[in-house]
Amino acid sequence: MYSKNKCIGCGECVSACPIQACELTTDGIVTDDSICLRCGQCAEACPALATEMSGHYESVSDLLKVIENERPFFDQSGGGVTFSGGEPLLYPEFLTEILDACGQMNIHRTIDTAGLAKTQTLLEIAMRTDLFLYDLKLMDSEQHKQWTGVGNRRILQNLEALAKTGAEIQIRIPLINGVNSDEKNIEATAVYVASLSGPRKTISLLPYHNLAGGKSAKLGQEYDPGQMSEPGEKELARVISQFAAHGLTATVGG
Repeated sequence: MYSKNKCIGCGECVSACPIQACELTTDGIVTDDSICLRCGQCAEACPALATEMSGHYESVSDLLKVIENERPFFDQSGGGVTFSGGEPLLYPEFLTEILDACGQMNIHRTIDTAGLAKTQTLLEIAMRTDLFLYDLKLMDSEQHKQWTGVGNRRILQNLEALAKTGAEIQIRIPLINGVNSDEKNIEATAVYVASLSGPRKTISLLPYHNLAGGKSAKLGQEYDPGQMSEPGEKELARVISQFAAHGLTATVGG
């Protein structure tokens, strides 16, 4: 990622690039994505941190060292580790190993997931997980496909299967005006969540914000929010009231 406002124009990243993918122009650093190796040498060389890597590979043993360093904070707060992303269920072997290791250290384990995975994978992970933060975006499968690229049939089936195991589940809804905050979708969501097996699920509403615009700029991408907008206090109050009518507690954030 590149932040033009941090760049001091020193050209260190240009010199560091092994294949000359970076160029210093009047508009700042321009990277040729068609040849960039994502090696990170430009980020390592940048003294102003204008260029940075947004992700890197970790082994289970390396990640455990990071977790162990945080252990004093877990012990004081009663917290633990949350595996999110992205989608952690895309890496079941790695996730299984790190969850088992955390379990052996009595560290609380949370999975933040969109639920689009093989059901067997989800249930195997559930045996090693203390809490699920489970996303529900839209109840209508065609609308879900329109906005996310996939339908929601497997996501709902997985949630139902997970609820039947007795797993602790917190439903999280990224609430977006113009997408899923309308009364019809919220009513359908409330009816569905209230029907799930086990104790009543709590619901966290995550209001849409426009931070993606800044990240897209750093990645050299265009960002068009289209119909999406932030819900106001009136919309949030109405959504909370709709869930309450079905005996469900919804709060903003979490």
